[in-house]
Amino acid sequence: MALLLTEHDVRRLLPMGDLIDAMDEALAAFSSGDIRQPVRSIVDLDSHGFFGVMPAAYGFDAPRGVMGAEAAGSKIVTVVPRNHERGLPSHFATIVMLDPQTGALDAILDGRYITEARTAAVSAVSARRLARHDARTVAIIGSGVQARSHAEALAHVVSNASFRIWSPREASRETAAREIGESIASLGATIATAATAHEAVAGADIIVLVTASTEPVIEDAWVRPGTHVIAVGACRPNHREMPPALVSGATLVVDSRAAAEQEAGDILLARADGFDVAIAAELGEVCAGRAPGRQQVDDVTIFKSLGLAIEDVVAGRLTVEHARRQGVGVGITLN
Repeated sequence: MALLLTEHDVRRLLPMGDLIDAMDEALAAFSSGDIRQPVRSIVDLDSHGFFGVMPAAYGFDAPRGVMGAEAAGSKIVTVVPRNHERGLPSHFATIVMLDPQTGALDAILDGRYITEARTAAVSAVSARRLARHDARTVAIIGSGVQARSHAEALAHVVSNASFRIWSPREASRETAAREIGESIASLGATIATAATAHEAVAGADIIVLVTASTEPVIEDAWVRPGTHVIAVGACRPNHREMPPALVSGATLVVDSRAAAEQEAGDILLARADGFDVAIAAELGEVCAGRAPGRQQVDDVTIFKSLGLAIEDVVAGRLTVEHARRQGVGVGITLN
């Protein structure tokens, strides 16, 4: 019988520490060619937003760590920015897990939290692999759900992290800082608000961009040598959060070359502006030891995140495993 898992169920079943390790392994498998996954299909909803379909599958002769032996599934995700005016999240998602042997339905999971958490977990993998080992100060530009999840995830991989957060609305950043502070205190991390984006970024070891902006939200001159930049918010070809000079001058790592060449506005728009932008590696190549991570202490590294279907499928499989083991969820049949 298939399982139905709510967001409440998923939150209970998916610890961030486990998820970070699972994403490290999934990224390595993706860049090693062990994953069957096309670039996601995107359908525009007029001017309201868009939805994407993201399928992936993998299978192995023997269990592969936290990923397990095999899995198949797909996520359907919608992005409707104006939902905030309705008091609703801008992102909704549903993940459908299939039995890879029979093709039968295995589970239906609310995917909103999985999207939120796995995105941050992948960013934490990038920090673990690309940031300086002595990194402590983390700037977050943005105050939405990704700001919150990134603080939690990064607090797992950055010892005694000190966060600074900025977003345009003072009330939003104050609320986010208070909620984040409560969630990361047990991990030995602290957070404060900044009055400006420049104040948040100045001297930071890691910069996290999680905004809905379509134009750069920081300046190249603000980023000091040795910084690791995590760019998450701009996921369409005509959106960007980083100035082109920063993208051109840094060691640029992506989750998927194929997706980045189609969807990463931070890269595509910089090239359109006449800048030479080369992708150094996929993050999974670094995780698998097939490409170097940080090579010089003063290098500026960038991880441009777009999101991979395999991240959702691996997170979904991990959640379903925990659910069946703990007796969580509602059994359903569709025939």
